[in-house]
Formats: sequence, structure tokens, C-alpha cells
Amino acid sequence: MARIDRLTTLMERFALQVQPAPLTEASMVVTAGADGASGHVWFGNAAVGSDLPAETVLFAATVDWGGVSNPLLAALPERICFDLSEDLEAASLINLMHSELAAARCGSASVVNRLGEVMIVRLLRAQIEAGSTEPGLLSGLSDVRLNRAIVAIHENPGRSWRNDDLAEIAGLSLSRFAETFVAVVGETPAAYLRRWRLLLARQDLQKGGRVDAVARRYGYRSAEGFARAFRQQYGHNPLAMRGHRPAGSNAWI
Repeated sequence: MARIDRLTTLMERFALQVQPAPLTEASMVVTAGADGASGHVWFGNAAVGSDLPAETVLFAATVDWGGVSNPLLAALPERICFDLSEDLEAASLINLMHSELAAARCGSASVVNRLGEVMIVRLLRAQIEAGSTEPGLLSGLSDVRLNRAIVAIHENPGRSWRNDDLAEIAGLSLSRFAETFVAVVGETPAAYLRRWRLLLARQDLQKGGRVDAVARRYGYRSAEGFARAFRQQYGHNPLAMRGHRPAGSNAWI
């Protein structure tokens, strides 16, 4: 059975930015090992480095990857520790990021962003492989029975998905698929599909998309039906979001 790509659509939908930051504001912190070289990457919320010894910190940065509007980021633990001794390629990435941040040469911001994106992909791969005991997207992407169906939703949000279609992709009976999805992801397939569609629709509206075109793009038969669903999810009309991105309001939940 062919392997599927569980991350590319998410990486493409949410722009990633990495910038140097004070330790108290950092969401990515690199600490040194006993030999003084890069030892661990700490990733999580803005307080991820608050209890780390300052003398061990090699560099600290903020990672903006869509905030809580990103369903995978919202599903991650509050703090992740990535051991660089177990991934020498990741250690090389971090060393290069450190060098670029320290030197601040022409184009360094762009280089750090690219390297940061690669580092986040490697970190997320490790998290998906480790799985989660809590229901959510991370658990769903870790589940070999469900991740194909979730990726299908991510890649084709405008399709008229039925549980039968998704169950077939997952290789499960309809009843078993519906039961397992709720247990692992924490909501029904229809509810997850609806939230994913509305999140993407919101992004498109913020970029200036027309309401009727956005509604059709994400499987709504009418702009009116789309507007009702949008108001139910976000509390305001989709027209109010056209070309407007209010700070801190892009919640996945």
C-alpha cells in the first residue's frame, strides 16, 4: 500500500515564520548539551523556555505557523522536547539556523524561515510517529486506519464526502470507521470536514475571495447555506471577513 503524505497540505496552508525572540517570548528554544553543542530543541507555547537555564540556551525564536487556527499545531502538546543527538541531520539544520541568526547576513531571515520549516516538518514527523493518548488530529494522523481518510479530507475539502467513501479509503466498515474516528479524533468525520472547510473558507475570504465563489469551492450548494454555517462557527457573516484579518481571532476551535 502506497504511503501517504500527512503534512504537505498543512504546510502549504499555513505560512511559517521564524524570528529571533527573547527567551520569555520564544516558542522554539535550542539548548546546549554537555559538550556545548546543540543538544535539544524545545517547541511549544510562548513560555516554552521559561524554566530553562539561560546559560544553556543557544538561541530562542518565535515560530508563527498559523497559531490556534492550525489544527495540527493546536493538537500538539504544550511543550515538545526534540533530542538532536537522535537526529544528526536535524542537528545540522539547527546549527545552520544558529549561524544565520547570529550573523544576520543579507537574506538570513529568508534562510532561517526555510530551515525552520524543514525543522518543523522533522519535529512533526516525530510527533506523528509517537502518536498521542489524547483525541485530536495528532492521534488521527498517527492512526494507520484513519490517516488516509483525514488526508483525503485535507486534500479535497470541496468533495461531497460521505462516511461510506471515507470508510472505504480507511479500509474499515462504515460502523467501525465512524466509531473509531470519534474515539481517536474526538468528533465525527462530518464535523471535522465542516470545520476544515470553514477554516479554509475563512482564509480565502481574508485574502479577498468572493463569498459565492468560496462557498462553491468548499462544497456548499448556496452562498446562503455557507453563510449560515460560517455564522454558526465564527459568530459573524462571511462578508465581514473579506480582506480582513483581525489579530488573534483565527481559532480552529
